[in-house]
Amino acid sequence: MGFIDTLNYILFTNPISSGTFLFLRGTAKMAGDYIGLQPKQKLKMPPSKPLWKLASSAGPYVKLAGLSGAAAVVLGAYGAHKLNAEKLPDQARIFETANRYHFIHTLALLGLPLSRKPSLVAVFFICGIILFSGSCYYVAFTNDKRFSRITPIGGTCFILGWLSLLI
Repeated sequence: MGFIDTLNYILFTNPISSGTFLFLRGTAKMAGDYIGLQPKQKLKMPPSKPLWKLASSAGPYVKLAGLSGAAAVVLGAYGAHKLNAEKLPDQARIFETANRYHFIHTLALLGLPLSRKPSLVAVFFICGIILFSGSCYYVAFTNDKRFSRITPIGGTCFILGWLSLLI
């Protein structure tokens, strides 16, 4: 028997302690009933909705997150098989960055129904995924850097999306 077990037995489970707690709880309940500390009106809680119904009533954001997540998995699998980290280390690094940001912001799309302005946040996150991750995917797969100038715009969209959660 360890220290925690001994302490648990002494304080809670031995017959004297448990009998004392039951006596005190019963006495407190009777005193409350005698004084009239019961609530005047019983509150009735409406039946709770399942979480999927709450999320579906908040807009298309969960569906957008599902579509974006599927795209991130497909692109991740394609990049893992196409890009060899030993032969093309720069392209593999760019691809991993794009895929990581794509996944993170896909998960962030799931939380949009909880924000005050979900449409605004969604626009920024989706633009960020397309501009930042999309341009990084393009550079990683083609090694053509002509669209790399829009990557910072996508990063700015990500930042604005996170900041718009403060509104």
